[in-house]
Amino acid sequence: MLRTPEQLREDALTIWKAGVAGVAVARLIQDNVHLSPEGKTLTIAGDFYPLQNVRRLVVVGGGKASGRMAEAFESILRPLFQREGQEGVPEIVGWINVPDDCVLPLQKVHLHPSRPMGVNEPTEAAVFGTQRIIELLNSLGPDDLCINLLSGGGSALLPAPPPEISLSEKLEITRFLSGAGADIQELNAVRKQISLLKGGKMKELCRGRRLISLILSDVLGDPLDVIASGPTVDNQSDVAEALRILQRFETVPASEAQQTAIRNVRRFLQERSNEERADLNSATVVADEFGAVFDTEGGWVRNVVIGNNALAVDAAGIEAERRGYSTVSISATKSEGLAEDVGVRLAEQAIDMKTGGPDCLISGGEPVVRLAAKEIRGKGGRNQQLILAALIRLLHDPRFQGPEPWGLAMISGGTDGEDGPTDAAGARLDDELVRQLRDRLQNEPTFDPQRFLETNDAYPFFQSLNGLVTTGPTGTNVCDLRVVLVDRINV
Repeated sequence: MLRTPEQLREDALTIWKAGVAGVAVARLIQDNVHLSPEGKTLTIAGDFYPLQNVRRLVVVGGGKASGRMAEAFESILRPLFQREGQEGVPEIVGWINVPDDCVLPLQKVHLHPSRPMGVNEPTEAAVFGTQRIIELLNSLGPDDLCINLLSGGGSALLPAPPPEISLSEKLEITRFLSGAGADIQELNAVRKQISLLKGGKMKELCRGRRLISLILSDVLGDPLDVIASGPTVDNQSDVAEALRILQRFETVPASEAQQTAIRNVRRFLQERSNEERADLNSATVVADEFGAVFDTEGGWVRNVVIGNNALAVDAAGIEAERRGYSTVSISATKSEGLAEDVGVRLAEQAIDMKTGGPDCLISGGEPVVRLAAKEIRGKGGRNQQLILAALIRLLHDPRFQGPEPWGLAMISGGTDGEDGPTDAAGARLDDELVRQLRDRLQNEPTFDPQRFLETNDAYPFFQSLNGLVTTGPTGTNVCDLRVVLVDRINV
């Protein structure tokens, strides 16, 4: 089927948005949580909880999408609000850490603003909020039910550094590892060892009868011990692994503040290694028919993934097929490597698609960016970096040198609406952008896309060409979603 450049551009954005809508939090919560018509039984992912046996229903959590999760959860429980205090109706309270721009007015659950938009790092406000969550967990009794609403960004929004490690040192370690190219698994393996909540410690703090985590996964392959650093899952990595990761990146240049933080964290981890309990993760566990795990050192713990990247990819694929495209869909299950490399691969796949086979490729994943030196580093995010690398690859291909339309459209964006420390979800590439770029290069020969790529400065590049994809906070978060469409006019 032949499609105009305008149709390709419109279709790519619509398909991408359909993928994001496919992991809308309200729908995911409603699919997994139900209150019986008489309000006596709460069903969560097939498990039944008679409310007459529950004194308090306490909601905790953190993440970019956790505010919307709490909003949807409250909407289901709303029939109980006016009956609260009556026999058989539990008291409902809660505290969740969210980004500042994700705060919503809820009735029972307090949404605590914990970091500014675009700053995906722990803050003192987040530390304060996490301490309130820990206090709630410690206040629970055997007749209380705890619901943990967890989503991507939870690691930064739920900081609880031990007394030996300052928040600033934790920040410097995170910045160093991220800038060195560490993937999310490596980053969390270190962060879990310098936290009082992560790496299964939330379930150890919980004094309630049951703890249920409803999880929106932003990690490829959905490893429960990695999502938000696994606060309700036994730690699968140990102190020795964290030390090995620090050693792996020891040759990467670090600022003076980072070097100080690395030395202090390494000293702390070495002391932990010497003192590590021999019975760590050795508690007796059994499972019930719903998959909840009973830990003899705690209570019943159940972790339920209610949405992930594959679900978004599938939803985008359904919309693409509805629009008449022949579609291939891929959701990565492991690290994809550098964003630039992924962008080049997508460009080469688009070239192949022009000659036959499917005319739509939908993929999901989460590549990393190797940061340029701070003194030359610009503004951007991994999705913008990816699309810029794809654009440069196509610009240098002899098949795209003429004045004819390229006949393709490509979008890459974070499903949460954030791409790095910017207000954009990502960027697009299509014939309209290429036309503007050609005009810019003709009038301004020094305008070099490669320079923007090398300095991580993709944001102003795409901003000048109207190529940013801007959605604002979407209320969900399942890694990145990419759409590539082609026609075969020029084949």
